[in-house]
Amino acid sequence: MHRYRAMNALLTLVAILGWFALSLQFYLILKNRVTSIPETIIRYFGFFTILTNILVAMCASFLLFKSNSSIGKFFIRDTTATAITVYITIVGIVYNFILRSLWSPQGPDRVADELLHTVIPLLFILTWFVCIPKAAVPWKNIFGWLLFPLLYLICILARGSFAGYYPYPFLDVTKLGYNNVFINCLGMLFAFLLVSILFVLIDRFIKKVPAIEGPSVKSSSH
Repeated sequence: MHRYRAMNALLTLVAILGWFALSLQFYLILKNRVTSIPETIIRYFGFFTILTNILVAMCASFLLFKSNSSIGKFFIRDTTATAITVYITIVGIVYNFILRSLWSPQGPDRVADELLHTVIPLLFILTWFVCIPKAAVPWKNIFGWLLFPLLYLICILARGSFAGYYPYPFLDVTKLGYNNVFINCLGMLFAFLLVSILFVLIDRFIKKVPAIEGPSVKSSSH
């Protein structure tokens, strides 16, 4: 019972912080916008950080409320949760080791920044360890997980080719050229591959931890 309450508390914390940080960042980007509102909204959803934190908040929420809907069952599967953990781990790594030095946010901007790039990634990794049943995720799933970042990169480069806007400096074709950007994209996909392998290894060999009881928690082995 105590473990169940602790897991619920962790999921509640992740869900609340996730939706709060996303809402705060949305408000701030609109408040400080340098272009039209529609373009600003498009740019907001053009950040991999935002898209991944939305996935995290949805996953935590569905786990917390034990949804029996089709989308709810999808989000709480161990394979889906592990993929999201890979994505949010990359968000934390790339920002803290590559992008953090590029700007120094203050006030509410810093709050949103730290939540989205550091606090939530760490909390969701903990959530994966504590709340997600380990069921030997098949190695083949890794290739499916790479589709999300691959499609993201394709969409960003395609839109950037006519909009002239790129959300991350390492994807900025106007400054780096296509050759360098393609090399950066390959490097990113390789990073996703390595982190995916790491989490599958952990999933396959870690001692199985109990998941939150209820019909909504599914394992890919069933």
